[in-house]
Amino acid sequence: MFSLTVADHIMVAHSFQGEAFGPAQRVHGATFVVEAEFRAARLDRANLLVDIAAARVELRRILDAIDYRNLDTVPAFAGQNTSTEFLCLHIHGALAEAVREGRLGESGRGVEAIRVLLRESPLAWAAYEAAI
Repeated sequence: MFSLTVADHIMVAHSFQGEAFGPAQRVHGATFVVEAEFRAARLDRANLLVDIAAARVELRRILDAIDYRNLDTVPAFAGQNTSTEFLCLHIHGALAEAVREGRLGESGRGVEAIRVLLRESPLAWAAYEAAI
C-alpha cells in the first residue's frame, strides 16, 4: 500500500459538556497539527498516488471553515463535543467527499483510504482512518 501525507495546522476555541472533562468544560484554546494520509494500492500512470498540491489545497479549504473559530458556535457541530477524535472524523469525511467528487485531480481518483491524525501536543494525538 502506498501512502502520501500532507499537513497543516489550525487554532480553535471550544468547550466540552460533561463532568468527565473537568476544567475543559470551560472555553479553552487548542492548536492542532493536522496530517492527512492518502492510501492506494497502485500509483497512476505518472507514478503518483495523489497530486500533493491539490491535496494541500483541499485540506486547507476544509480547515479554513474551522480555523480561528470557536467551535461551540459552528452550526454543524451543535450539541457535539468537538474532541480531537471527533474532529478527525469530521475532516476525514470532508476529504473523502473531495476524493469522490474528483477535487484531488485525476490521480486522486485511485485513493482507497484516508487517515486523518490531529496532534494536540508532542505527547498526545488522535487519528481516524477508513476506506473511501
